[in-house]
Amino acid sequence: MSEITRGRCETQDGDTHLVRFVMDLPHPVPVVWAAVASPEGLPGWLCEADPLEPRLGGRVTLRWLNGDTEVSGRVTAWDPDCVAEYTVEPTHGRIRFHLEPGPGGAGATVLRFTNEFQGSRGYRLDCLAGWHDHFERLAAALDGRPTDWRDWTPERWRHLRELYARDDEPWPKWVP
Repeated sequence: MSEITRGRCETQDGDTHLVRFVMDLPHPVPVVWAAVASPEGLPGWLCEADPLEPRLGGRVTLRWLNGDTEVSGRVTAWDPDCVAEYTVEPTHGRIRFHLEPGPGGAGATVLRFTNEFQGSRGYRLDCLAGWHDHFERLAAALDGRPTDWRDWTPERWRHLRELYARDDEPWPKWVP
């Protein structure tokens, strides 16, 4: 799977976490947008979205395909080809995808992702590892290799969680 830069997390008030990932993807913005903001693109790397009403205030229900997690909420920001934000409860909080043309021009995209949620330190580690795993899957899906969720196992997620649990150690050469 593609190399994804390690995610970062800021914690405030003990249990409010803001996870961030920044990825340079060698695909044009419209292709990445379709993957992160459409019911057709999301299942190849993240979840089913039904419904997903593509407008500010629209309804959204996300159903993870590697388990039985389902969350519902609203589209809290929507700027086509640029920003898709879903606020879903009770566990996943605010999920935001911000796309911009990459430094390579029209053929590349910078994806800035944030996820703000409340939970324990353990849940924070779960989310960091989970998003990292999903972004590896996004890169593969964009390259024409969508995830077959019937073959999913938790081993990769467990490995990533162990790496993220080493948060007190320096990470100059963190190897996923």
